[in-house]
Amino acid sequence: MHGPTSSGWLLVALCAATGAYCLLRMRSSVEEQRRAAGGEALMGFGMAAMAVPAAAFTPPSWAWPVYAVVFGAAGLHALWTARASARHLHHLVGAGAMVYMAVAMATSPAGHGHGGPGTPLLTGTLLLYFAGYVLVTGVRLVPVPAPAVTGGSAGWGDRPELARVCRLSMGMAMVAMLLTM
Repeated sequence: MHGPTSSGWLLVALCAATGAYCLLRMRSSVEEQRRAAGGEALMGFGMAAMAVPAAAFTPPSWAWPVYAVVFGAAGLHALWTARASARHLHHLVGAGAMVYMAVAMATSPAGHGHGGPGTPLLTGTLLLYFAGYVLVTGVRLVPVPAPAVTGGSAGWGDRPELARVCRLSMGMAMVAMLLTM
């Protein structure tokens, strides 16, 4: 992606840390949380790889189509799992945004983003979606009285507020990546 090198590396660190935490969440005892955490880990690490500043590393030309295929497959998986829970539609939008960014990078001259005509409309739509998502997720983080814990404390993978922070971080990173296209 483009923009200042220092902010690019901060974005890489945020996305990689989020992906690593999502890997920890995959150890949850709740199957739905494990499944969601796997897709979110893929998204976090994929976003980290795409956010590496172009001044530090320019991916080979074949990398962008590979990103598009991987996130296209993740989008199909999200579409399939959305039958059981509408929450997976957000994963579908995220995977679609990653495919869009990979295609824009692959079709632009020298991988410098800013794809063909119509790009600003789709970019703007995605920016509005993710900005709204960030605001709604941030409001959901407002502290509420904690329920009484019976039988011990919840593990790192079973804490819903940390899962929301993970999703909030990826939403903010997506906004930053879309802005730098």
